[in-house]
Amino acid sequence: MPQPTTAQKSPLVQAMTPGTYHWCSGGLSKGQPFCDGSHKGTGFAPTKVEIAEQKTVAWCGCKHSANGASCVGSHKKL
Repeated sequence: MPQPTTAQKSPLVQAMTPGTYHWCSGGLSKGQPFCDGSHKGTGFAPTKVEIAEQKTVAWCGCKHSANGASCVGSHKKL
Protein backbone atom coordinates (compact mmCIF):
# COMPACT_ATOMS: atom_id res chain seq x y z
CA MET A 1 0.00 0.00 0.00
CA PRO A 2 1.32 3.50 -0.77
CA GLN A 3 2.28 5.96 1.96
CA PRO A 4 -0.33 8.60 2.83
CA THR A 5 0.25 12.26 2.06
CA THR A 6 0.84 14.29 5.21
CA ALA A 7 -1.88 16.95 5.28
CA GLN A 8 -0.22 18.76 8.21
CA LYS A 9 2.28 17.92 10.95
CA SER A 10 -0.10 18.59 13.82
CA PRO A 11 -3.55 17.42 14.86
CA LEU A 12 -6.71 19.11 13.62
CA VAL A 13 -8.55 19.90 16.86
CA GLN A 14 -12.29 20.45 16.47
CA ALA A 15 -15.39 20.55 18.66
CA MET A 16 -17.59 17.79 17.25
CA THR A 17 -21.30 17.12 17.55
CA PRO A 18 -22.73 13.59 17.62
CA GLY A 19 -22.83 11.92 14.23
CA THR A 20 -21.02 9.82 11.67
CA TYR A 21 -17.85 11.20 10.09
CA HIS A 22 -15.47 9.86 7.46
CA TRP A 23 -11.85 10.72 8.23
CA CYS A 24 -9.49 11.10 5.27
CA SER A 25 -6.79 8.43 5.60
CA GLY A 26 -4.79 9.28 2.47
CA GLY A 27 -4.22 12.98 3.05
CA LEU A 28 -5.48 14.26 -0.33
CA SER A 29 -8.84 15.69 0.74
CA LYS A 30 -9.22 19.47 0.40
CA GLY A 31 -11.65 19.34 3.36
CA GLN A 32 -9.28 17.97 6.01
CA PRO A 33 -9.70 16.08 8.21
CA PHE A 34 -12.71 14.64 6.38
CA CYS A 35 -12.97 12.68 3.15
CA ASP A 36 -14.04 14.48 -0.03
CA GLY A 37 -13.47 11.54 -2.40
CA SER A 38 -9.97 12.60 -3.50
CA HIS A 39 -8.63 9.14 -2.57
CA LYS A 40 -10.32 7.41 -5.52
CA GLY A 41 -7.80 5.23 -7.35
CA THR A 42 -5.09 5.61 -4.68
CA GLY A 43 -5.64 2.49 -2.56
CA PHE A 44 -6.85 4.54 0.41
CA ALA A 45 -10.35 4.59 1.85
CA PRO A 46 -11.95 6.82 4.46
CA THR A 47 -12.25 5.67 8.05
CA LYS A 48 -15.77 5.79 9.48
CA VAL A 49 -15.90 7.41 12.92
CA GLU A 50 -19.01 7.43 15.11
CA ILE A 51 -19.21 10.18 17.71
CA ALA A 52 -21.86 9.52 20.34
CA GLU A 53 -21.62 12.73 22.37
CA GLN A 54 -20.40 16.28 21.85
CA LYS A 55 -16.65 16.45 22.48
CA THR A 56 -13.40 17.92 21.24
CA VAL A 57 -11.49 15.61 18.92
CA ALA A 58 -7.81 15.78 17.91
CA TRP A 59 -7.97 14.32 14.40
CA CYS A 60 -4.71 12.96 13.00
CA GLY A 61 -3.39 15.42 10.40
CA CYS A 62 -0.20 13.58 9.47
CA LYS A 63 -2.09 10.38 8.46
CA HIS A 64 0.50 8.18 10.22
CA SER A 65 -1.29 7.60 13.55
CA ALA A 66 -1.21 4.07 14.90
CA ASN A 67 -4.69 4.85 16.26
CA GLY A 68 -6.34 5.68 12.92
CA ALA A 69 -8.25 8.95 12.98
CA SER A 70 -7.09 9.97 16.47
CA CYS A 71 -3.82 11.83 16.89
CA VAL A 72 -1.28 9.99 19.05
CA GLY A 73 1.72 12.23 18.31
CA SER A 74 3.07 10.34 15.29
CA HIS A 75 3.62 13.70 13.54
CA LYS A 76 6.53 14.36 15.94
CA LYS A 77 8.49 11.53 14.27
CA LEU A 78 8.06 12.72 10.68
